[in-house]
Amino acid sequence: MKPRPAPASLTDIALLSHGVRKGERAVLARAITLAESKRADHQHAARELVQDLLPHTGHAVRVGITGAPGVGKSTSIDTLGAYLTETGHKVAVLAVDPSSARTGGSILGDKTRMARLAVDPNAFIRPSPSAGTLGGVAAKTRETMLICEAAGYDVILVETVGIGQSETAVADMTDFFLALMLPGAGDELQGIKKGLVELADMIAVNKADGDNIMRARAAAAEYRAALHILNPRSTTWQVPVVTYSAMTGDGVAELWTKVLEHRDKLSKTGEFSARRREQQVKWMWAILEDRWRGRIASDSKLKAKLPQIEKAVAEGRLSPALAVDDILATLGW
Repeated sequence: MKPRPAPASLTDIALLSHGVRKGERAVLARAITLAESKRADHQHAARELVQDLLPHTGHAVRVGITGAPGVGKSTSIDTLGAYLTETGHKVAVLAVDPSSARTGGSILGDKTRMARLAVDPNAFIRPSPSAGTLGGVAAKTRETMLICEAAGYDVILVETVGIGQSETAVADMTDFFLALMLPGAGDELQGIKKGLVELADMIAVNKADGDNIMRARAAAAEYRAALHILNPRSTTWQVPVVTYSAMTGDGVAELWTKVLEHRDKLSKTGEFSARRREQQVKWMWAILEDRWRGRIASDSKLKAKLPQIEKAVAEGRLSPALAVDDILATLGW
């Protein structure tokens, strides 16, 4: 039987959908490129593609991963991902990077820092889109996540590259949010940001190897104590604090066991399904906000008028509230 030909164009939805569902890597990359494109016809085609693939999504374990610079995030993802592929999983690694939206940069370097996954046939690494607002970046990452799920990837690891808003964005699109911490970094509680811990489903202290083992355990004890005075993300789940080593792999299997325990426990109470439904609605609003911004940016009448409006607001001659009224009137809303 002759192999099905590769899609002739980015907008050949039927062929793209078939290739993605068969797990063809080249077609998967092409489908994600379509989802990330700014062209109006590509965006329309991407929406059709995601709709077509929707029945084949939703089965994967979605894990968000955050951590301070130097915590060993890429090495941790490489080690965890390699463990998962060795145990029969297919792993996709995605990233949400709001800094790229401002600078136009990308995190292609992460591929080189994930040496094992980069050459693993059961792994797929995709940097974040390099343009748009944070909401836009997050929305594209959601689409990429669904496309990867339809391609047969049963574990999706979503990395936060930036800080602050990106953590909330990733927590809003994943089932489990993992916060990576360092041992012995001075004040052990410096990584305990109230907002971050209220998002986290687990705290994992990295670099628990060699001379660092005792320091890692001490840091874990500090984090456990701090968690008692903060509000957890779920009343069903007691946030665990574990130690592991991305370098040696010690503790990684136990870390994954906790992820599965969380999924099992929240599934039994119905919270897992409720969280997924809530995320779908948040995705809808993120897309609406992104299109709203796009409409504002592309309106020629507003473009001509906006510099004067901004100048008047900056000089205190026009209140921001009246300025918004002016903008909406110009848009015909």
